[in-house]
Amino acid sequence: MEWKRVKAELLAEGRVALSGEECGPYLSRSTAGPTAGGEGSVFFSVGGRRVRLSVDPRATLVLDHEGGGKAVIRRPGREPLRGVLEIPGLHCPRQAYITLSERCIFSCRYCSVPRLHGRVKCPDEVVEKVKGVLDRVDVISLTSGVADSVEREEKEVLNVVRKVAPLGKPVGVSVYPTERTPDLLHDLGVEEVKWNLEAATPALFARMCPGLDYDHMWRALRRSVDLFREGAVCSNVIVGLGETDEEMARCITDLTEAGVIPVLRPLSPAAELSGWPRPPSGRLLRLLEIHEQALRDAGLDTRKVRTMCTACTGCDLTPGRDT
Repeated sequence: MEWKRVKAELLAEGRVALSGEECGPYLSRSTAGPTAGGEGSVFFSVGGRRVRLSVDPRATLVLDHEGGGKAVIRRPGREPLRGVLEIPGLHCPRQAYITLSERCIFSCRYCSVPRLHGRVKCPDEVVEKVKGVLDRVDVISLTSGVADSVEREEKEVLNVVRKVAPLGKPVGVSVYPTERTPDLLHDLGVEEVKWNLEAATPALFARMCPGLDYDHMWRALRRSVDLFREGAVCSNVIVGLGETDEEMARCITDLTEAGVIPVLRPLSPAAELSGWPRPPSGRLLRLLEIHEQALRDAGLDTRKVRTMCTACTGCDLTPGRDT
């Protein structure tokens, strides 16, 4: 079995129907991004490498839980895939990955969060949640929507960082930054940051994320590389928003040459894009080769990242971890 090809096929499907034993302890529910508000997801692992799949009773793939975390994914026309389910810390395995504001004033076309009118967690609640899983996580990762304003969200994130830092775990942060956010987080001892470009081109970003600033995200990324180091800064770029392979390749190279590790996130159709297709496995594999070469040329290693999406790998094909 070549894991990267199997994972590309699973990501292209993106969903599983559950059967067999109850999966309660293994279910993770997202409060951020396109899959927020859904029926949850499971982390399926084979030989220590994982994929995250959304739960959907209508899915073509069926995951049969045999009990105790042992599971088999049954794929039409393919050999059954045997592995294990991982128990999430908070949101994903081995991390306390917490969304602070489960609502957002912006309306990115692919994101479900603005429609959900979710809650905002206070710093003390976050601390208690982290303490509850401290024995089974390695790091603390924080993300957030923008409940009222970018400036106020920054203030709340800084408050939370101050409170969780004494718990002794590395901290990573991914929010929509102000001009000063990288410096403020660096001063508090945050280990890694992730500012998301979301789209491969400025034109696509303007179409998909009205009201947000592509150039501002690039300034935050470059400033963060100066502060944190090359390879300690990541950026999600969604695959499947209408970009060409050439445009994605250019974006990947621009990021890696700047010292930033790209996270290529296959589109999860939701919100205004609910009728859009997921990117096919062949395309994910083509982009993986480009991604892998660009990281190699820039001397960047995903295996050194300790927090957030690059460390988890559940939703993406990650060079160095899945290859």
